[in-house]
Amino acid sequence: MADEVVLGEVTCPSGQLVITDGGYLEMWSGDRVPDDEERPATDFAIVGLDAEDAAESFDRQTGTRLYDIPAHAVTEFAGKFEGHCREHGFDARLRAFDQQVPHRERVRHAVAARESGFIVMGVPVLAIEVPSGRGLPVTAVPGKYGWQSMRIAFSKAAVADSWVFGELGVDHARLVFADADALNSWEHVLPLDGLADLVFWGRDEEQVAAEFGAPRLNDGGYGWVDLPAEEAFQRGLAVEARSNEAGGPMFAFDFRPHSHHWQVMELVRASEHEAGVIEVGGAKVLMAMTSVGDGFFPVHLDVDADGAPVGLRIDLARED
Repeated sequence: MADEVVLGEVTCPSGQLVITDGGYLEMWSGDRVPDDEERPATDFAIVGLDAEDAAESFDRQTGTRLYDIPAHAVTEFAGKFEGHCREHGFDARLRAFDQQVPHRERVRHAVAARESGFIVMGVPVLAIEVPSGRGLPVTAVPGKYGWQSMRIAFSKAAVADSWVFGELGVDHARLVFADADALNSWEHVLPLDGLADLVFWGRDEEQVAAEFGAPRLNDGGYGWVDLPAEEAFQRGLAVEARSNEAGGPMFAFDFRPHSHHWQVMELVRASEHEAGVIEVGGAKVLMAMTSVGDGFFPVHLDVDADGAPVGLRIDLARED
């Protein structure tokens, strides 16, 4: 077996750990009610004598809560659930919450109910209770096509058994390991210092740099760093317009405000193993690239001889 590589260490003062696609933290609401202006939705609890059996057989989400049902689909969705219960003879019904459930509260509920997690607008999020008084190392095992697996350890106890805990879906090729309370302080887009970078690269990068008068950057590509955010944004609009021109130059670009997301991604890009750790809300948060791109990845819970959790292992292996 290949040697494990240490990616970094996470701290979890709240004792409740979140693992999800790091690119989707823009949607994270923390203790606030999710903003439904762009994506109006309703959350439901399944209630009744047969609530758990109905939820398991309906098999839409984990447990007896159904989050983020799009407003336009609520009537049809409720009808399908009612028909399912009628067909199977379940005493169960949907009860809508008065408002959408904040993501931090979803973590609390999942941990208390011993559920593996929940969804945020269709994106699976894992939540689990972990030790709060020490650092939790995150490691990875090299495979043929990238990382074979990643693992976060809760103790040094020997692994006696493992079973499937849940599944992660990744669209941004990166995973975040974070304390649930710390994510209340996470800024995904807004710059912490009012500054931003604009970077572009690709086949015709030199042509574009000449057109816009952009300097060469130390870590590759061209662009500007430490600009006032509004100035960087306006330059970004001009660069975007050029990239959209039919028959124009071929290149890619990023608008990178100095947010927590881009702060940790700067460390990720500079890291040999594409992982970085920053402090947010009094906790160490780790972001790591999957190394195998996007996909759905099973997550296994490792336990000791007494059945106590000792770690979570994410299977990233590609068969092709």
